[in-house]
Amino acid sequence: MIWLLLGGAIVSEVGATLSLRMAAHGRKIWLLPVVTGYLVAFWLLSLTLANGMPIGVAYGIWTAVGVALTALLGRLLFKEPFTWVMALGVALIVGGVLLIELGNPAH
Repeated sequence: MIWLLLGGAIVSEVGATLSLRMAAHGRKIWLLPVVTGYLVAFWLLSLTLANGMPIGVAYGIWTAVGVALTALLGRLLFKEPFTWVMALGVALIVGGVLLIELGNPAH
């Protein structure tokens, strides 16, 4: 259940961020999913923490997956650049979060 909550927080945050991209280009109707998505994301993240996931692990995974998905979806949806250097950066972020998770004494 804890991983579903975190997954929902990630999807909500990425959706809100992509909606923000749309709102920034003059489509103000997209502000509604921006606000709603961020509210849902933080609510689900707080439930994740309330159910026992350490904040360093939860936030690390939330941000790493969020960065990776946003960069990839930005490329697919908005034709934004995604170079090999950017891919390396995403890989390093994911690797760092994995090390934080592996270093968690609860395991």
